Amino acid sequence: MRLEGKTALITGASRNIGREMAITFAREGADLALSSLQSPQELDEVAAECRELGARTCTATADIADGDQCRQLVADSLEALGKIDILVSNAAIRPHHPLLTVTDEDWRRVFGINLHSTFYLAKAVLPGMMERQTGSIIGIGGMAAITGRPDTSTVTAAKTGLWGLIRAIAAEFAPYNIRANMVNPGTIDTTRRNPEWFARESRRPTGTDDQLRRIPLGRQGTIHDIANACLFLASDESSYITGDQLNVVGGRYMVAAATD
Repeated sequence: MRLEGKTALITGASRNIGREMAITFAREGADLALSSLQSPQELDEVAAECRELGARTCTATADIADGDQCRQLVADSLEALGKIDILVSNAAIRPHHPLLTVTDEDWRRVFGINLHSTFYLAKAVLPGMMERQTGSIIGIGGMAAITGRPDTSTVTAAKTGLWGLIRAIAAEFAPYNIRANMVNPGTIDTTRRNPEWFARESRRPTGTDDQLRRIPLGRQGTIHDIANACLFLASDESSYITGDQLNVVGGRYMVAAATD
């Protein structure tokens, strides 16, 4: 098993990509600290599945935009499991709003969850990683981390900042054998529970021929694709990779535009 003997902290673990990551990591031998903000019952269900796979698992409800709650999350996880070898900063919000309608509070909230949380969590887990001379920190970005699109000013700015933070961590902590990388999911078959965030997209059916034509591999990505990418970066198989991005997008970035 590729993560045997390792312990991972995964945020946003109650559903979609986070849930699949937790189960994949448990199947590969990791113990798990799992957090969510709004779905404690679903988080408990994920934890139960992971325990059935043999993983020691603890859960916590935390608003990761708050530094104190991030620090408490790490402290509780360390108390329950003893160490954190892997941090996957997965939790995020992705509202799509025209820039001129974005409020100051909208801006602060997106940055708090999508960027600041990784700073808080990384700062809390890094001392233990330094002591053990090993660690893997994985940020979850997205297409917004690489491209600019209408109505995504907050998400694009925060995820671009996350990429900068990941590179800085990678450079500063490489002497301690601590790696930091980023996974950028493309169009993934996740369930969206906040249609008000995606006003333009919510009027369009997903998986249409027009959408798939823009993706060279001709299909949507799956939560399994993202979980497997994170598994690779969490495992020793990627021991010589740091400060890098893994674009799990079906080849979409290598074409300028869809053609007939």
